[in-house]
Amino acid sequence: MTEHVGVCVVGAGIAGIGLALRLAGEGIDDVVVLERREGVGGTWHDNRYPGVACDIPAHLYSYSFAPKPDWNSRFPAGAEVRRYLERCALGVADRIRLGEPVVAAAWDAAAAVWRVRTPATELAADVLVLAVGRLAEPRVPDLPGLDGFPGPVLHTARWDERESVGGRHVGVAGTGASAVQLVPRLVERGARVTVFQRSAPWVLPREDRAYSPDEQAAFARDDAARRAHREHLFEEQEAVFSARRSGSPEQAELRERALAHLRAQVPPGPLRDTVTPSVEIGCKRIALSDDWYPAIARGAVLVEPSALVALEGRTAVAESGRRVGGLDALVLATGFATARPPISAVVRGTSGTLADAWRHGMRAYASVAVPSFPNLFVLDGPNAALSHNSAVHVIETQIAYVLGAVRHVRGGAVLDVTEEAEEAYTSAVASAAAGMVWTACDSWYRDPATGRLTVLWPGTATSFRERNGTFDPAPYRGRSSASATPRFVTEPARVFRPAARAGDAATEASTPASASATR
Repeated sequence: MTEHVGVCVVGAGIAGIGLALRLAGEGIDDVVVLERREGVGGTWHDNRYPGVACDIPAHLYSYSFAPKPDWNSRFPAGAEVRRYLERCALGVADRIRLGEPVVAAAWDAAAAVWRVRTPATELAADVLVLAVGRLAEPRVPDLPGLDGFPGPVLHTARWDERESVGGRHVGVAGTGASAVQLVPRLVERGARVTVFQRSAPWVLPREDRAYSPDEQAAFARDDAARRAHREHLFEEQEAVFSARRSGSPEQAELRERALAHLRAQVPPGPLRDTVTPSVEIGCKRIALSDDWYPAIARGAVLVEPSALVALEGRTAVAESGRRVGGLDALVLATGFATARPPISAVVRGTSGTLADAWRHGMRAYASVAVPSFPNLFVLDGPNAALSHNSAVHVIETQIAYVLGAVRHVRGGAVLDVTEEAEEAYTSAVASAAAGMVWTACDSWYRDPATGRLTVLWPGTATSFRERNGTFDPAPYRGRSSASATPRFVTEPARVFRPAARAGDAATEASTPASASATR
């Protein structure tokens, strides 16, 4: 029997949980959140490798409407972010269905609903929201001999916490942000590590620090102080954007800061030469670490300056021809399939699948709506990431946009954005990206087939909200309703407080219902 709902959300990560909470704040109860995992949190549910942590300040990497005054440190550990999201999800737990992967979703034009199927559920939804994120599907390289490797093979996003690496020889493929966090922890546990480096990462000092009990108590007691701290962090992050323009003085200053960090931690010689980046700073994700360079400089890490290309039993073969034998375990720190989320192959609109629409790279009007997919909205999708500030700011902006669209649909509208609107938006994004550093090298920010910038927003977090924070029905075709009254909600009707959990300190301190949201 088919169940009818107003809004079907796919994914219970930051975007899906946040949307469900905001819908609840609007009094919209006919909502179902389908999550393929057996737990909530999205990428923070999946990523549990040693050392996993957030590289955005904690007070920014949390919902403005669900404050947590007692973050342990400036940059939170992955487990703390996961617990925070789990607590937030308790507010909409009755709407979340775990272990429910979407196997098909198709627009039924006659009934003006989305037909959504999972192995256990059939839904008819007025609105379908894809909140699957871009850091959900691990990218596993096609390595000859991988299936025959006799030891454990771990992807950083599928870490087996039962595996012990102490005293073992571990090969690590990749030198991105995950590897930079992981390798020092492997060394601490007594592992010998060989890192296969396709390109050296740019690394800046992490400069983490703990929040004192007094600071935590002050944030819990004085919400204005907490919001002011969040605003300060936001402006601090925004100021970094100017360094993403190729050839700018700010980029040169950032490059020198990173090189000074390298020189201070790695003595002159072949190793320093090997780990000195050759690409422009910022064209790939910049890592933050105070212990990456010390870990590789102390002798427990061999850096092979080329990619892993094959395995022959316990011997790894590098692109340079070098052979590294005696590996006990292999870690793939190879990132995610960001260009085209797998779910796009099973979502069918009026003219084919979403994968068909994105065959030349992801694109969406306002980074949220795709022509020929009526009443469908994508969160955290095309051109909706930042390289310098918090993804949560972008996600909250998109949630506000979707709330406006949902009001129109509940008023009787069918919203199908025009091709002209999407093309104009995509062209504007491309124009804004010209001269920015992301076009200077290959990275997961760009579509591998076309080279187009499809993941990042080529502007500040502030400009994303100014451009995409207000729902406007004008670029949409189809039925509309005069009763739908769009408005941009910057604040839900109430401030949501994450539920209490044993062992947490001041998180549940009173938050005034009148507290206004910040960035």
